Amino acid sequence: MIDYLFANNEIKGWIFDLDGVITDTARYHYLAWKKLADEENLIFDEKINEKLRGISRRASLEIILRGKTFPEDKIEQMMARKNSYYCEFLNELSEENILPGIMPLLNNLKFLGIKMAIGSASRNTEFILEHLGIGHYFDGVASGSFVVRAKPAPDVFIHAAGQLGLPVADCVVVEDAEAGVNGAKGAGFRTIGIGPADRVGQADLRLDSTENLKDLIS
Repeated sequence: MIDYLFANNEIKGWIFDLDGVITDTARYHYLAWKKLADEENLIFDEKINEKLRGISRRASLEIILRGKTFPEDKIEQMMARKNSYYCEFLNELSEENILPGIMPLLNNLKFLGIKMAIGSASRNTEFILEHLGIGHYFDGVASGSFVVRAKPAPDVFIHAAGQLGLPVADCVVVEDAEAGVNGAKGAGFRTIGIGPADRVGQADLRLDSTENLKDLIS
């Protein structure tokens, strides 16, 4: 699989998901959704939260609502409240929250002149990168603010590749969510999945942890 990914030095760009790959804000998402759910008397727990990995805010809310319908203005208000709670938690982020193996990889890629971008469903991508202090590493940032269709649609990755000025075949996407892996593969990207096989086993290369990423480029 490694030979396939990096044969003939064809990979000229790396596109990273943000949550679960660069940093882990999953706990903050959970706490924010939990606070909203409690206020609205909705059932929400860790099992339901796992279904939200890698998908948009609206799609997440639809899962939590479990078929309950509300006027559009109420839906918008609930999403805004959740994001407000989430951003409060994000204020705690710092460079100490960058996941293991990420900084060595970013430094190696930068040294080799390989282009890098973020491809994330999060509309808070720039805010998170600022708090982590690593925005200068990336030649492009594509987030949920720039595309209409969320993952598993590949739009955010295609937009990221466009920012790098590269065709999808020259880019590898690093993802920790099934929706992201499937979307990227469907669009012709090579993929590295971070996590268990039952979640990202369809990736071209699967790693248990971001810690293993640093061993791919030296």
